[in-house]
Amino acid sequence: MEKITLSKFTKEELDNYIVDIGEKKFRSSQIFSWIWQKNAKMFDDMTDVKKQFREFLSENCQITNCKIKTRQISKDGTIKYLIEYSDGLCAESVLMRFDNRANLSVCISSQVGCKMGCKFCATGKNGFKRNLEAYEIVSQILLIQQDTNLKITNVVFMGQGEPLDNFENVKKAIYLINNNLQISIRRITLSTSGVIAKIYELADSELIPTLAISLHAPNHSIREQIMPIEKKYNISELKKALLSYSQKTKDRITIEYILIGGLNDTKECALELIKYLENLKCNINLIPYNPVSDNNFKKPNKKDMLKFKYLLEAAGKKVTIRLERGADIDAACGQLAGKIK
Repeated sequence: MEKITLSKFTKEELDNYIVDIGEKKFRSSQIFSWIWQKNAKMFDDMTDVKKQFREFLSENCQITNCKIKTRQISKDGTIKYLIEYSDGLCAESVLMRFDNRANLSVCISSQVGCKMGCKFCATGKNGFKRNLEAYEIVSQILLIQQDTNLKITNVVFMGQGEPLDNFENVKKAIYLINNNLQISIRRITLSTSGVIAKIYELADSELIPTLAISLHAPNHSIREQIMPIEKKYNISELKKALLSYSQKTKDRITIEYILIGGLNDTKECALELIKYLENLKCNINLIPYNPVSDNNFKKPNKKDMLKFKYLLEAAGKKVTIRLERGADIDAACGQLAGKIK
């Protein structure tokens, strides 16, 4: 008999299950707290639950049916996890620590593989395998908390996959992260390459995370070279969706822009980007390109990167250059490929 996976449940669903098997409803609150707040790895950890009931749970239930397959630790403290699911497929998650910040951020995956095929990204090179279910997405955070016994404070949907291509599961995962893990919606960021129809839908959602857009080019011609999605959802239509989203939610959008040496890091590109973003309430996150195999792209040199940033700031934009984390273990932006080492 297949065991019941308790991390699939909302609090209400867990209440119903506990009552249905003949236990008092308060047991649900005990178990819920152990799973989501106290990082219990097994039912025997739940010391305030009576032994007989813990034995029943061990025989009939499991906290999650996912496991950590491998773990790699970067010299900067970043940890990359390869999470294995019940069907043997794997996806990667990254735990990021910053010495001068109390925040503990985790980058999670929404799919095994990816359909988008962005030329600068390693994930799509292995093809698309399947969507992750909501509990499989959230289990990445549970497993990392169990492994480290630390409380995750920030979640970014920037791992493997396109979150808006798995919209219903991602919406439920956001609900579980917000309600079960008690992480504020303001500390959840969803990054998309620009699935326009779903951007409009996201603006109408009950829980609206911070939206980050993988733009990476200032015009249609360059974006089409590096991001196949541009053929379906072009940059002009994307701008309309972003303006609508910003006006409806009143939120500031994060623009992610990978700087590729000699391709999109020129003065002309900076000026075009300023023009494209001139009436959009946004922050700009510049990301130095991280090398992956099978392409000829180059990292930008520091001088060009700082000049690009200066031009944007001179136009009144708030700009940061993303701190590179975990590049030595292929855990930086665009490097997640699900490789087993």
